[in-house]
Amino acid sequence: MKQVEVKNQQSLSPARAMDLRYRQIHLDFHTSPQIEGIGAEFKPEEFVSTLLKARVNSITSFARCHHGLLYYDSKKFPERVHPHLANKNLLKEQIEACHQNDIRVPIYITVQWDHYSAEEHPEWLVRDEQGAPYAMGGQKLFDAGFYQFLCVNTPYRDFLKEQTQEVLEMFETDGIFFDIVKPVECVCKSCRRDMLEQGLDPTRQADRQLFAQEMINGFKEDMTAFVRQFNQDCLIYYNQGHMGPKQRQVKDAYTHFELESLPSGHWGYLHFPMTMLYARTLGLDCLSHTGKFHTMWGDFHSFKNKAALEFECFRMLALNSKCLIGDQLDPNGKLSEAVYELIGSVYTQVEKKEPWCQGAVAVTDIGVLSTEEFRQADSRNLPEDMMGVTRMLLELGHQFDILDSKSDFSSYKVLVLPDRIAVDAGLADKLEEYLAMGGKLVATYQSGLNPEQTEFALRGLGVKLKGQAPYSPDFLVPTGEIGQGMPETEHVMYLQGMEVQAEEGTVVLSEAKIPYFNRTWEHFCSHKHTPSSGVTGYPGIVKNQNAIYFMHPIFTQYNQNAPRWCKQLFANALAMLLPDPLVKHSGPSTMLVALNEQKEENRQVLHALHYIPERRSKDIDIIEDLIPLYNIHMSVKVPQPVKSVICAPEGIPLDFTLSEDRATFTVPKIEGHQMVILEFFES
Repeated sequence: MKQVEVKNQQSLSPARAMDLRYRQIHLDFHTSPQIEGIGAEFKPEEFVSTLLKARVNSITSFARCHHGLLYYDSKKFPERVHPHLANKNLLKEQIEACHQNDIRVPIYITVQWDHYSAEEHPEWLVRDEQGAPYAMGGQKLFDAGFYQFLCVNTPYRDFLKEQTQEVLEMFETDGIFFDIVKPVECVCKSCRRDMLEQGLDPTRQADRQLFAQEMINGFKEDMTAFVRQFNQDCLIYYNQGHMGPKQRQVKDAYTHFELESLPSGHWGYLHFPMTMLYARTLGLDCLSHTGKFHTMWGDFHSFKNKAALEFECFRMLALNSKCLIGDQLDPNGKLSEAVYELIGSVYTQVEKKEPWCQGAVAVTDIGVLSTEEFRQADSRNLPEDMMGVTRMLLELGHQFDILDSKSDFSSYKVLVLPDRIAVDAGLADKLEEYLAMGGKLVATYQSGLNPEQTEFALRGLGVKLKGQAPYSPDFLVPTGEIGQGMPETEHVMYLQGMEVQAEEGTVVLSEAKIPYFNRTWEHFCSHKHTPSSGVTGYPGIVKNQNAIYFMHPIFTQYNQNAPRWCKQLFANALAMLLPDPLVKHSGPSTMLVALNEQKEENRQVLHALHYIPERRSKDIDIIEDLIPLYNIHMSVKVPQPVKSVICAPEGIPLDFTLSEDRATFTVPKIEGHQMVILEFFES
């Protein structure tokens, strides 16, 4: 095929001058005081040459690590300088060498983990409800690690400000990365005093949790104001390993969001899309962390499979995030040549793709309300219903954002309330207004109930609550539109649902058949559960005008063991409410598609990725092989006439047809990641 030149407009406009860069490194340097010769072999020219060859244009370097040690010649805190820091100018030389080569250097400062401070100042430690020092994972005194938490509501905050001020005054600072800044229940003297002053009861967990969140938010606002006294422009981020709806109320303390999400760590491959699909709706630039590590931070001399690193970075681009790869500097101060050959092999590709990512925003037609807003969640404890709905929508190829109750719903054609969205009076009014304006909605299980779970606050669902379903498992018999592609017979629903009564005007799409009896010690059948009796028990799926309600927690169920019929029922419900989705394709469910828009360039960019994580080991998912796809038919709903369809960055034009408002074309090959550019005629 003839190649054509694709406009890339690589230079940033003035408004984007401080956008995050696309090819970043987070250079951990948590280095034991028992190791000698720290930074002894560091050579600025070699350091920066390695980064440039790997196409890196930003690197986060360390001022103070989790051991509590400093990597610069501190005048205020000489006792904290690493005892074997051979090169007292290590951080200074890293910054100067990088700045001479247009590489940014945000500076890392640990906050709640600091082993030196924990040992020297036990009065600064977080105390649990028993008054004992609190540590992540129940770490005991003689366990290896620096995971005791420091309380920033103690005089430790004063030290932290002093050390941060020293960094800001000593170095040309592009940004501050404050690490380990999360709400932790604490009953130290300071926290007990402040809780009592606010009318809170330190003996009640709910009050401790409320105070911990408000206190850490206040800390972030205080520290940002403090940093701005010395630097008006530097980036500021507070890392807690997970980003969710609770960051909305304090987002003004941040300049951007960084999503720590190493798939081979405890985060897994679903955490990043779940987090990013929410974070990108809050109006701040986003950057995502993965790692070069085979497993987790601190996994020295390990190498992630290239295919996995490609997928993780290209998926960041597809979902509107900048890329960051985590590494750890060897104690001697030398970067691993082999590691940066690996990173460079991926970042060279990222650099070529950047022009079709700059300034891009997602084009979506579905909004999913996050159940994180209503419960405690972190990267180790993600809501199962959110994991399930995210999996389904990604596998179905739909374009969606994750929202909270404060989001603007008006631009979404369909809202999804997965399994456990409590609806108070304010949210009920907002959702009813959305439905009245022509919006459409899918709710499942307890979503739509009031917070007390006594009745449905969302009247638009057209159902009344009778209580928990009396039988479990029970069985759905899909018919008509809701049963497209499915046999008209019982399909087991493993998890107990909610029994509802359809109100007048509400159509029952699928009845629930009941078993002969529930399985107990008194009466049971076979190994697993009792089969269907064929008797209709109650409505299983109903439709009231523009709303469809499922009685079962289908998203929690899908996360547990992925019954395909649950996904098919949901897909059919969406097809009824959204017959003309933004993207359609003939590829497998393992293919990820994401549609973005570059308004300034008058074009849309469709990303297609095909990498398959496999559970090849007990602990982690692995991506090793790249399996190409061929002749994938795609159809995109477009806002204006299309001038050309081109594969980027290759510049290969594709034949296409334009029928009404859909552009249809065939992508001849998707080898890992393919971008397809839909260029529009000038309006």
